[in-house]
Amino acid sequence: MSDAIQPFRIEATDAELEDLKRRLAATRWPDKETVSDWSQGIPLAYVQDVCEYWGNEYDWRAREAHLNQFAQFKTEIDGLGIHFVHVKSPEPDALPLIMTHGWPGSIVEFHKVIGPLTDPVAHGGDAADAFHVVCPSLPGYGFSDKPTAEGYGVEKIADTWAALMARLGYDRYVAQGGDWGSMVTNQIGLRDTEHCAAIHMNMPIVAPDPETLNDLTPLEQGALAGIQHYEQKDSGYSKQQSTRPQTLGYGLVDSPSGQAAWVIEKFWSWMDCEGHPENVLTRDELLDNVMMYWLPGAAASSARLYWQSFGGSADMMAPVECPTGCSIFPKEIFRSSKRWAEKRFLNLIHWNELDKGGHFAAMEVPEVFVGEVRDCFRSMR
Repeated sequence: MSDAIQPFRIEATDAELEDLKRRLAATRWPDKETVSDWSQGIPLAYVQDVCEYWGNEYDWRAREAHLNQFAQFKTEIDGLGIHFVHVKSPEPDALPLIMTHGWPGSIVEFHKVIGPLTDPVAHGGDAADAFHVVCPSLPGYGFSDKPTAEGYGVEKIADTWAALMARLGYDRYVAQGGDWGSMVTNQIGLRDTEHCAAIHMNMPIVAPDPETLNDLTPLEQGALAGIQHYEQKDSGYSKQQSTRPQTLGYGLVDSPSGQAAWVIEKFWSWMDCEGHPENVLTRDELLDNVMMYWLPGAAASSARLYWQSFGGSADMMAPVECPTGCSIFPKEIFRSSKRWAEKRFLNLIHWNELDKGGHFAAMEVPEVFVGEVRDCFRSMR
């Protein structure tokens, strides 16, 4: 097995871009929803508008250059090629940090925060807060290779990330994540205790404490309501991806409008966006992320993470002794109170409840996100 680390650039071929335009132009549309809101899913008129823009105005070559502004690499770990961004800080004493995205995100989530994290002085910050930043694409996502056999659940990914940090020469590091990245980060904190000094999550998975149910705070009441809403109205995608990811993949890998609708609906649902995703992100930003699924045909391979992890052996609620920080954003899918979190995270070094932001915090409120990461890990330097 080669330990080589090869430079990488995101580069679509002209043929791939022409194929995308052809498929968008030939889309067979469903009939319009029978409601005037998003309650039946992402509205037809909006998807048509986005896809018309995607096919005729979206400048992939300019976006490609934007996405390639940060140094990227691929390396093979246990036979699987892992794509990652790696930006070293100009500060020699910077703290190594690995950040993990989730579904339906990608490394695009972190593009607004890599600069401030790696070079705080250039962004009005303190040199003492600098990080060397590593942002890998999950196996089966983006330009990482697609696993061809079972096994790549959150435990395996955590071990792969630990191996990646070791290969990059980082003997001591910290880890951050949201969504699946939160669960991978949890596992790093459980499994690589020799090298991982601390973890930070913006979606910590915590069970409500039964002892508090007769004395709930407003945040806890909202968290329980959020769980109920998710289970009843917002989790169909998860049930499909955790039970039949392959069946789903045929439609999404074949149809760019289907792939865009599948992803962008969740940005609407999970962002703090006051009813429309473009209140927070530009259309180009939304499509940059969709392209991380479309170009590599990653619909089925990304969905398999649900099948693998929900059916795997990882204890999603195991107690964590690693120093842990949590940032609770108000529109996050799953939220926790500090007293609930302390039952699971036994060494809580940072806790903050924010007043703005949602599931994709690094994209939505990058300055706040950067502040949270800096504050969490300051004591670990």
